[in-house]
Amino acid sequence: MTDTEELDERWMALALSLGSRGLGKTWPNPSVGCVIIASGRVVGRGRTGDGGRPHAEVVALNQAGNQSINSTVYVTLEPCAHFGETGPCVQALIDAQVSRVVISIKDPDVRTSGKGVEALKRAGIIVKIGVLRGKGLSLNLGFIMRIRLNRPLVTLKLGTSFDGKIATHSRESKWITGPTARRRVHCMRSQYDAILVGGGTARNDSPLLTVREIGVKKNPVRIIVSSTLNIPHESSLSKSINQGPIWLVHGSDVDQKDSSFWILKKAKLLEVGLSSNKFLDLGVMLKQLADLGITRIFCEGGSQLAGSLLEENLVDRVVGFLGGRIIGSDGVSSIGKLNFNSLESMPKLKLTSLEDIEGDILHSWDTVLNVSVTHDL
Repeated sequence: MTDTEELDERWMALALSLGSRGLGKTWPNPSVGCVIIASGRVVGRGRTGDGGRPHAEVVALNQAGNQSINSTVYVTLEPCAHFGETGPCVQALIDAQVSRVVISIKDPDVRTSGKGVEALKRAGIIVKIGVLRGKGLSLNLGFIMRIRLNRPLVTLKLGTSFDGKIATHSRESKWITGPTARRRVHCMRSQYDAILVGGGTARNDSPLLTVREIGVKKNPVRIIVSSTLNIPHESSLSKSINQGPIWLVHGSDVDQKDSSFWILKKAKLLEVGLSSNKFLDLGVMLKQLADLGITRIFCEGGSQLAGSLLEENLVDRVVGFLGGRIIGSDGVSSIGKLNFNSLESMPKLKLTSLEDIEGDILHSWDTVLNVSVTHDL
């Protein structure tokens, strides 16, 4: 590796780190990081603002001021080339008279894809693409999937005993894992646009589904899938409606009293039809959520919802928190029934990381994604 390549990776790693800080806060836009280097030092840096504005390049250029002239800019996603609520970032970079732009991945949006690079080159700016590409794809995968597949990235989180149970036969589940693992879950929640659970989890556990203990004030959208909308009116969710949005996914057969209650609570109701297996069509649900701008979903169960998502090939990542308890065969399984007849047809996972968290184990996996989603970026 040459000195230039080493420096490019070093500064792109910083840009990616900045971009990761905006995960869960910038939807429907991607969370982009940008670093501007002049004379070997950082003169400007930024990430996409909460809600998607301002763009990372604009934040960094405003910091750099005149120091951006003849600088090198590192950006995690191809600068936009189309007019939206603001002008294109490629023009801002051209006007700032930067000399070189290093990009991790191209933009999947057809309004920009390749056009940003072309505009920079026409202006005489040197462009390099593909630095830390794998990490750039990982950072932006939710945005890429929303653009290209019209559905968000879905991460399934499982907190289980050593033998894969999420509760005892009496449904006791607090606490299988320790406090450090639970804080890590809150950190993960904060990086997603929405948290998803099934109606059974909402009824049995009465969860808040908020981000706590880590100083984060804004909560993700809380999405509950309940075909009949039979969620207790006196639940933790209804009592915490002012702590973050609640979206309820339901079927056509709901009690008018239930729908009226949640509408008065200012919850958003999304009706979804049934799939061939007579459950709510989760694929249609994800398309509706993508249309509403959601790019990243953190699913926290229960077992039926987890099983249905896996069975329909709608899970992209799995993170498991393994606690040092053994519950036994009469406990509640983490995954519901899967209608697969052979090992070959069952979901296949690839281990991406393994970590000891003060006595608990965090293991992270990717499902085998369709590489065509990202192959040309």
